[in-house]
Amino acid sequence: MSDSKPAKRGLGRGLSALMADIEAPSLDDRRAEDNSETGHRTLPIEQIVANPDQPRRAFDPEALRELADSLRSRGVLQPLIVRPHPDGSDLYQIVAGERRWRAAQMAQLHEMPVIIRTLTDTEMLEVALIENIQRADLNAIEEAASFRQLMDRFGHTQEQLAEALNKSRSHVANLMRLLNLPDQVQAWVKEGRLTAGHARALVNQPNATQIARRVVEKGLSVRDVEALVRRQSEPSQQRKPSRKAEKDADTRALESDLSAQLKMRVAINPGGDLQSGQIVISYSDLDQLDKLCQTLGGYR
Repeated sequence: MSDSKPAKRGLGRGLSALMADIEAPSLDDRRAEDNSETGHRTLPIEQIVANPDQPRRAFDPEALRELADSLRSRGVLQPLIVRPHPDGSDLYQIVAGERRWRAAQMAQLHEMPVIIRTLTDTEMLEVALIENIQRADLNAIEEAASFRQLMDRFGHTQEQLAEALNKSRSHVANLMRLLNLPDQVQAWVKEGRLTAGHARALVNQPNATQIARRVVEKGLSVRDVEALVRRQSEPSQQRKPSRKAEKDADTRALESDLSAQLKMRVAINPGGDLQSGQIVISYSDLDQLDKLCQTLGGYR
């Protein structure tokens, strides 16, 4: 298989394979498909093997034990997605659902329901990444890294990711900015010692690590960090009490989203207390004003 980077495209067959036919099959479906090459099947657990390129490496032992208890009492309600093993054996590689597979082994189950899909190595990686984003409790850095992998490996844009994953474009953009933070700050986010809100306030700050350390040590809130960043970003002799609050990354992203939705320029001006402010919508002609009134009035 060629290692060349594929041309830009929308989220394709891999996503369809992940999202299609996820509900448990009916008895008639099982009877019709149990002997087919693809579709819903029940496989002995020893015929199922992990994906060696699984993007997620860490599985919380306590969470696995809780899932194993659930599987032991209720069974596996959601089938794994697997593909025939590329070595031609009678084994199947997990495309999505390795956490359930691991918990099923702990629960000493002997077989598991599966959905078989014929996928290439590239499609398999794409599905695994998307499955992690949509179904696992990833922290902000892990989620951002998965976005980056999808964009770098498959040429997806932020807009394509946002649409396919049912997330806003600003959510995707803001998370990916976190990958610009120093490694130590990213590590604290992964450990849960900093929230995504803390981290966003530190993006592009030259002393981000020092500020983050203060947050960890003193338990500062996100608002505390934003205020601290503003104070440190301007020399004391230039500070003016009447100066307007600077816009953070979330506010700028929201301005961009609203402008794109309304097709008019939108400015969000926070007040000095950061709890209030103004939204200014600029229209260029009476037609735009009429459309804006219709939108805000909820009529056509």
